[in-house]
Amino acid sequence: MQSQACMGYAESRRNRCETQNTTKLMAKIFYELRKNTNDETLANGKYYAFAKSIETLNTRKMAQHIAEHGSVYTQDVVFGVLEKWRSCMLEMLLEGKKVKIDGLGIFYTTIENTKYGADTEDDYNVNKHIKALHIRFLPEQEQEMNISSREFLKKASFIDLKAFILGKVNANNNGTPGTSGSGSGSGTNTGGNGGDGGDDMQI
Repeated sequence: MQSQACMGYAESRRNRCETQNTTKLMAKIFYELRKNTNDETLANGKYYAFAKSIETLNTRKMAQHIAEHGSVYTQDVVFGVLEKWRSCMLEMLLEGKKVKIDGLGIFYTTIENTKYGADTEDDYNVNKHIKALHIRFLPEQEQEMNISSREFLKKASFIDLKAFILGKVNANNNGTPGTSGSGSGSGTNTGGNGGDGGDDMQI
């Protein structure tokens, strides 16, 4: 079950979006620290931050958010457009095209081949040697709308999930040094990619 604190924070964010310009809000990214236990790397024993999501917005919830965000369109209209966008984007990707959402980035496909490949061009067989077709995403990198990894980092501040649950930091302000802040983003995280991509935070 999600913690009441985290659910309350998610609700407060939605409420503030109705009355404020989101470009002026500093995003809050929750993270938890994990110890690297791989004794075959120099990162062994070091701690690294991993992002934790508050909730997952499905198409219906996203449509509701857009409709309540100063939009002149109702939730059902927005939902219909998003659903049509999804199906059309997949159609375009399967036709060998890239799809760009201005200000967000480009969706495109890549081919994953089997491990050993074919010995010659004539031996190559699509059904045998292509393992998967992946959908990839490249963030917008044009200067005025750049949201590449390092630029996106500048738009966020970070909150230690453990400290938040213990009440040592408030999600609606900058918290205490070391638990929240913009971060430098310098250096390479050798302990992992720092993201789960799975379930929302469980307490």
